[in-house]
Amino acid sequence: MSKTICLLPGDGIGTEIVAQGRKALEAAAKRSGKELVFTEALIGGAAYDATGNPLPAETVAACRAADAVFLGAVGGPKWDSLPPEKRPEKGILGIRKELGLFANLRPALLLPELAGACLLKPETAKKGLDLIVVRELTGDIYFGQPRGIEERDGMRTGYNTMLYSEEEIRRIAKVGFETAMKRKKRVCSIDKSNVLETSRLWREIVTDVAKSYPEVELSHMYVDNAAMQLVRDPSQFDVLLTGNLFGDILSDEAAAITGSLGMLPSASMGSTAPALFEPIHGSAPDIAGQDKANPLATILSAAMLLRLGLDMPEEAELIEQAVSRALKDYRTADIMEEGKTLVGCEKMGDIVAGYILG
Repeated sequence: MSKTICLLPGDGIGTEIVAQGRKALEAAAKRSGKELVFTEALIGGAAYDATGNPLPAETVAACRAADAVFLGAVGGPKWDSLPPEKRPEKGILGIRKELGLFANLRPALLLPELAGACLLKPETAKKGLDLIVVRELTGDIYFGQPRGIEERDGMRTGYNTMLYSEEEIRRIAKVGFETAMKRKKRVCSIDKSNVLETSRLWREIVTDVAKSYPEVELSHMYVDNAAMQLVRDPSQFDVLLTGNLFGDILSDEAAAITGSLGMLPSASMGSTAPALFEPIHGSAPDIAGQDKANPLATILSAAMLLRLGLDMPEEAELIEQAVSRALKDYRTADIMEEGKTLVGCEKMGDIVAGYILG
């Protein structure tokens, strides 16, 4: 029985990296005798250029009809002057909302092959880095109402509303604890409950949900301390559970300290399929079209897609093993080390696909 994947290449290097991710998916399916069907739709700046809308209705329909969605990246200076509602980023926010993707899972893993790229002190890096940020994705200050810019006392004033309901907190907390049950059974919930009412409710609800997971150790940490602890000793963390704003910042920090932003995947999931899978990096317009992009985060996102989106763990493992094999000898420019062979985006995709096929 075939599975359908909707490709959203997007902007900048998005088209290049999604092409390599597709190679890996096709190779894994071929190796295991499974059938994958691919559709493609526009999002972001490319969609705006073609339709005047960063998220056309046709794209939403194509995503809903698929079993999983595979995204590249959106945005670039070309569209910076557009009004907020037309900017490429609205395409990403919109598709998350349309598909009900309330949980973002971002693993931060320091691969042994890339230990030399880690930005941490060697003695800290030796302790290891293997954590996952579970971030609420459709609430918080990014979506809260009211919001806007208006004149107050003769001055332009901008305002946003940080907002969370009990149900929004409860459902993301369950994702965090379920994720921990498959890992080291530790959850650190991140908030700012000494200042924010939303965080006080967050802490109360997370603590209540924890009662249903007695095997999981729960701790709480203020977001400013968490930002410091991630740099001081990330080995203390397993699952970081947090809201949209704090999670946006902390997940990028966790990724950056590995020294290899081009290596980290992510998944955005809801209560029902399809889920959306994408690399954490941006569209990198400065290197777009030059065959310089690192496709490995996208390829690893393809592995997450197979494991979490299509329940194909054996095929996911084929991709992950192939990436590890490729890194023993080959590197793109962003992770280049002495003694390795420099390759471009397309060549790296070919190498990984070749290893998958055996």
